[in-house]
Amino acid sequence: MNILILIIAITAIISFIAPNGSSNFEKYKFSVGAILNRKEYVRLISSGFLHADIMHLVFNMLTLYFFGPVVIQGFGSIGFLIIYFGSILLGNMFSLFVYQRQPWYSAIGASGGVSGILFASIALIPHLEIYMFFIPIGIPGYIFGLAYFSYSVYMMLNPNQQDNIGHAAHLGGAFFGLLYAVINQPQSAMANALYIGIMALPLIYLAYEIFVNKKIR
Repeated sequence: MNILILIIAITAIISFIAPNGSSNFEKYKFSVGAILNRKEYVRLISSGFLHADIMHLVFNMLTLYFFGPVVIQGFGSIGFLIIYFGSILLGNMFSLFVYQRQPWYSAIGASGGVSGILFASIALIPHLEIYMFFIPIGIPGYIFGLAYFSYSVYMMLNPNQQDNIGHAAHLGGAFFGLLYAVINQPQSAMANALYIGIMALPLIYLAYEIFVNKKIR
């Protein structure tokens, strides 16, 4: 638990000392142009410590606080760190791949890492109950995962200019967490293969649209 609290504390501190609009915020946020043209690869990780506002920060850190212990119990502190930072990195790399022809595209937030932690938890416990705001009934994790992936894939394939959510980073991070859990807990993955397969259906469809139909690029 100490490593979880440490990550939350560091993220909160950095988010406050580099607020939205500050010079450091602009210097370290995810930016396609800065990464591809100026090779500022540190942004692939540093953007995970920046947030748009207090609500953005609180939502991410609360989710991390609730699901982090499941991952720590299943994979240990090192596994938690690998999933969290690996998910931030892969989420941003996937965003870079998707938006490589849009140098103006930028993003911030720990959502990719949080998504990785969340989906690693669901891979371990598919029936893990997830509670949404104002909904008193718990949603089974694999049903939530299916809905989450479906919505994110739909929004990626049908972009809305008013939508400020980094769906590519969410999907990349969630995929990393899911994949890490499957590789490192193969017996659990085999037992939960049906639920994991159900969740993965939208990802298979997205891969088809990207690599076969070339819809996004």
